[in-house]
Amino acid sequence: MIHIEQAVIVEGKYDKIKLESIIDAVIIQTNGFAVFKDSEKMVLIKHFAHTNGIIILTDSDAAGFKIRNYLKGTIENDKITNVYIPDIFGKEKRKIKPSKEGKLGVEGINKDIIVNAFIKAGIIFSDKIKTENAISRLDLYNDGFSGTENSSENRRILLKYLNLPELLTTSSLLEVLNSMFTYEEYKNTIQKIFYNRGDN
Repeated sequence: MIHIEQAVIVEGKYDKIKLESIIDAVIIQTNGFAVFKDSEKMVLIKHFAHTNGIIILTDSDAAGFKIRNYLKGTIENDKITNVYIPDIFGKEKRKIKPSKEGKLGVEGINKDIIVNAFIKAGIIFSDKIKTENAISRLDLYNDGFSGTENSSENRRILLKYLNLPELLTTSSLLEVLNSMFTYEEYKNTIQKIFYNRGDN
């Protein structure tokens, strides 16, 4: 498993599943063209762009380049690293027929080719892999940030403390927290927030 510091942007869930078997990184899917109207997803992508930077890895067809160019037009270029997969013609196993242009998407590309594409783009791999427990939805519930009486107010305080946008959903918040903290660091931060509020 290869650790990558930057967040990686892909098109769909099958691309994300493929990458999760190859790299240890935050992986965000655009859900195709839906990202064009998804303000919350763009807030999340821009957050990672301004912290660790982002890697764009879309398919090599026209649709993939349209999504890539949209992201490049909304985020500073020095925050972006572009990774390109080669034009390989074929059909993904799960599909009945090839794509419109007949090219394999990220999900259908061989692991070694994907790794080589990262290397060609100058991505630096790290041996650091998170072995700690991930922060979960249950943690957010137990800590009063989701599904409890004061969860909305507690989330607002947490997001303000971390200088994060209030629009983040629970799923997006989990992605950000797991990218920012180890489990222990998260718990210490929560303790600090509540201590400062006089709850402890």
